Amino acid sequence: MAGFSEPSFKRGKASRMEATLADSGATKTFNPAAFLASAGLGRSVIELKPQENFFSQGGPADSVFFLQKGRAKVTVVSRAGKEATITLLAAQDFVGEEALAHVAGLRLVTATAVTACTALKITRDEMVRVMHEEHAFSDLFLTFLLARSMRVQADLVDQLFNSSEKRLARILLLMAEFGMPGEPETLIPPITQGTLADMIGTTRSRVSYFMNRFRKLGFIEYNGRIRVHKSLLNLVLHDQFPGENASKPKLTERARARIRSAKKSAVVQK
Repeated sequence: MAGFSEPSFKRGKASRMEATLADSGATKTFNPAAFLASAGLGRSVIELKPQENFFSQGGPADSVFFLQKGRAKVTVVSRAGKEATITLLAAQDFVGEEALAHVAGLRLVTATAVTACTALKITRDEMVRVMHEEHAFSDLFLTFLLARSMRVQADLVDQLFNSSEKRLARILLLMAEFGMPGEPETLIPPITQGTLADMIGTTRSRVSYFMNRFRKLGFIEYNGRIRVHKSLLNLVLHDQFPGENASKPKLTERARARIRSAKKSAVVQK
């Protein structure tokens, strides 16, 4: 063909192939953040209103959720019908990872939106595939699981060794995301005193007492919504709670005398 030599044709074809290979190489570079930010094969973005469930206890464990925006909670109900809040979730948390068990079974807990939430729902098959094929994603997910394991251990230590007042302070700080990357959200999502009581293992009346105490001391503000101040963090870090424990009020000398008298009477009666 006139004006079109064979070498130039080959060079043009080679350059187009190199460009195609470069483009294909770029698309093969896996970006976990992009994967978790958009819908695709085996995953869909869902919107939930407050009090809507991601999944329910007893339902099929067939998917994992990644919370993009909003706050949620994980609860469990006993056979007797008593509900307990296990943990609270924030953006960038996974939930429903039990679906990745070797034999997928039923959900052991319920995940519920506390505020309006946006989440990525990932099918079990897609989650398993991407974990096997994309090391960047499996590293990210493993980091999350380790962080959650450490949080569970910290919760257990908190439950076993700390006073209910200190446990409440810790929960409020976690909800305000103190200690997390970025600026803390001092205004925490709406939460009832009953839910807080379930989480720290005490009664609603004790939570009410401690909340009023924190407010009087200037650690929090609340008028419908709770605002947590950094002074509460300093209180927990240095373990400087006023008094030994708000759940153990100091006895007056007169009260001590009555207790001693009652003990002596009990000894005499024996």
